[in-house]
Amino acid sequence: MSEDKIIVTISGKDRVGIVAEISAVLAKYEVNIEDIKQTIMQGCFMMFLLGDISQSKYSFKEIKEAVSLSGQKLGMEIWMQKKEIFDKMHTI
Repeated sequence: MSEDKIIVTISGKDRVGIVAEISAVLAKYEVNIEDIKQTIMQGCFMMFLLGDISQSKYSFKEIKEAVSLSGQKLGMEIWMQKKEIFDKMHTI
């Protein structure tokens, strides 16, 4: 179901351990990573991730707070939103 899907967008200066840190947080909060895309543009790391929270015992808010805290630790900008909201924002 769409309400169980999340989109995580990460950007910032490229460095070692970004994917590992974010993946570890999502695993701890029982989020299944369904798709992931990443690129580096002139030293800037960009990653887009689709996750499924349907099997997590944690709320969207708890997961978002943990991911945001991880982003602060990494010095990265992280946005997390429900996929259904993301889809509606990008529908013309």
